[in-house]
Amino acid sequence: MKFARMCLVPLFALLGQGCASLSSQNSWQQAVQRHVSQLGFRNWIVIAEASFPAYSRTGVHQIEAQGEIPEVMAQVLQTIDQTQHVKPNVYLTRELRSMDNNTAPGIDELKKKNDQILAGMEVASLDQESLMSLVADANRSFDVLVIRTTSPLPYSSVFLELQPGYWDSDSELELRNRIERERKNKSKS
Repeated sequence: MKFARMCLVPLFALLGQGCASLSSQNSWQQAVQRHVSQLGFRNWIVIAEASFPAYSRTGVHQIEAQGEIPEVMAQVLQTIDQTQHVKPNVYLTRELRSMDNNTAPGIDELKKKNDQILAGMEVASLDQESLMSLVADANRSFDVLVIRTTSPLPYSSVFLELQPGYWDSDSELELRNRIERERKNKSKS
């Protein structure tokens, strides 16, 4: 009986850790869902590598995700897709393209996974400093969600600029042209 109790204590401790880990994972995913449902046009989401700086500004919401960038990015993109009111413009750092396993072991696998997740999506590249400036500028007026992952790879952060999910740039251009034509026709009358 004593042996059975000794075996059960570590088992319960292990189960408790598993549940805590599961709860932690669910909590970041739930936090992402909650925040994404509140975000809209001109908001940004950064799926950040482990050393990404913490922001002290109001309007920046930070979530700790217990996962690597590709897995977290897949979850975030799925969450955005389910909302239907926004869609992302995806930016990767220009530095990431030039990195390889010789300088950052594991980076080639991360790039391969990113490519699989982002297949079929338009992806732009800008140097990290420019992306950081865009996020800082956006935060002057709009909310930014930073999801810090456990990925320890430099220049691997993914930046998502949110756009309306039901309106595209072609529709906007057509509307602006129509307004201009109406303005001109009205001034001729």
